Amino acid sequence: MENKEIKKIEIDKCSLFYNVLEANTKIETLKKSLREKYIVPPFTVLDSKQGEWIKRRNEWKSLGIKSEIGRNSGLFNARNKSFANDKYGKKEMSSESIFDPVLCEILYHWYCPYGGNILDPFAGGSVRGIVANYLGYNYVGIDIRQEQIDSNNEQADNIIPENKPFWICGDSNIELDGIFLNNFDLIFSCPPYFNIEVYSDLEGDISNMDYEKFKEIYRSIIKKSCNLLSIGGYSIFIVGEVRNKKTGELYNFVGDTINAFKDAGLVYYNEAILLNSIGTAMLRIGTSFERGNGKLVSTHQNILIFKKIN
Repeated sequence: MENKEIKKIEIDKCSLFYNVLEANTKIETLKKSLREKYIVPPFTVLDSKQGEWIKRRNEWKSLGIKSEIGRNSGLFNARNKSFANDKYGKKEMSSESIFDPVLCEILYHWYCPYGGNILDPFAGGSVRGIVANYLGYNYVGIDIRQEQIDSNNEQADNIIPENKPFWICGDSNIELDGIFLNNFDLIFSCPPYFNIEVYSDLEGDISNMDYEKFKEIYRSIIKKSCNLLSIGGYSIFIVGEVRNKKTGELYNFVGDTINAFKDAGLVYYNEAILLNSIGTAMLRIGTSFERGNGKLVSTHQNILIFKKIN
């Protein structure tokens, strides 16, 4: 009797092992099929720290995309109240942010029909445009700085000379009035986070305005962009919260962005979180959270997705 019980337990353990193995195999197969269909599963959290994501990002970078070029030259140096003026901004500045090409690839794949038209009213660096046209979409981006446009075009000449994105140099609040294509399939942008990065002292550059004026022009640009979006089209803005540098309070930039799109007639459709690399966040704890400040160190961005129903 005792031997039969031991044997039964061994059989049960063996069955359990194979059941777990079969379940894990099914999960891995499902993950693979989701990756093949969606690049990453369409969940509300996207983790850019994952190995596959990093590998894919490096593959994009290997094409020669250098979003930081042309951008640093416009970043304001708060210490001496001046702007760097190296050609294409080759001087290193630690505050500049680089857009993730994998995020572009994923969101284009999810929300824009193949060959569709993409509008970016805050174009900045080359990433969003080059990834779009490399994948067969048609990208139109607007940026106020000529050196940024020149750098973007130079990179596109080297990477996709036969199908370059179309960049317009100018103030989006003005240039959008002159765009007559009113069937963009996707609005996709990462606007200035108020004054976290000040790109120039040009009139019309919203990064050098006070918050109320910034918000007024920002809302106008969003409304004009949405007027050019097709019915059923999506608008996606990548944003993050911004603090008042004097008081430390949050401006609620994310909420202001949501309200601007709703007031422009779009439906607030999805919201997701992009987890970023920890990077220098560990070092920033000393000045942000400690010393009685209690300010949490941000390691994510908000992906806000809107849809034009009618």
